Amino acid sequence: MGIKPNILTIVLFALLATSCVTSRRVDYLQDMTQGSQIELEDRFEARIAPYDELIIRVSSSQPNQELAAPFNVGLEGNVYLVDVNGDIEFPVVGKLHVAGFTRMRVQEILKRMLEQGDYLDDPYVMVRFKTFKIFVLGNGGGKVINVTNERCTFLEALALMGGLDNYTRRDRIAVMREVNGRMVMRYLDPRSSAVFNDPFFMMQQNDFIILDGVNGGTMRQEVTYWATFLSTLVSSATLILTLGTYLKNK
Repeated sequence: MGIKPNILTIVLFALLATSCVTSRRVDYLQDMTQGSQIELEDRFEARIAPYDELIIRVSSSQPNQELAAPFNVGLEGNVYLVDVNGDIEFPVVGKLHVAGFTRMRVQEILKRMLEQGDYLDDPYVMVRFKTFKIFVLGNGGGKVINVTNERCTFLEALALMGGLDNYTRRDRIAVMREVNGRMVMRYLDPRSSAVFNDPFFMMQQNDFIILDGVNGGTMRQEVTYWATFLSTLVSSATLILTLGTYLKNK
């Protein structure tokens, strides 16, 4: 009676085990399951920063719309550049600090100022980002993400850049931005739901995402793993074949 080793079964089992190891290294939000709920510490809204360009338009429900005209004469029409101190120079009203606020909050502030100053009755104020760009570096290249809806989370940015390949280290994805005159960098790991409440999860205008590929040490570990695995597979197959031949000839 001979023993016929099912090499295909052995290989499939090994590949299955290997895929499990790989998925733990690369899969997103691994600690979330069906029905998982994450309490968010903050709303996902972009905040204005120095050097942002804002489009601000003012209108009124008053019959004479010309009363709103003096408030629509910013740089390049309705575009206002936020200066290094986080301020804009708004017509008639004067200097207004906007850095750190969301665009919705600036709308509320301007509306209240126009009403309290008796400039307009029931004014309507619209504030938008003129541009919203995120820069991606690493893995041998770079790209610019143009965000069209003025709101982008870290996970959305990864999706817009086409996702991550299996050679990108998930524990070394850096987000770098200017905070109070200093460049600050934090590592965000998309494999954990803790990323939702990281202070850098909400992307800001001109943020950098810096990717780190598999380093030499990790690559050596991968090579060692596969060399050991293949050696074990060959040894097991040889042993089974030898045992089958022995029993067949006995």
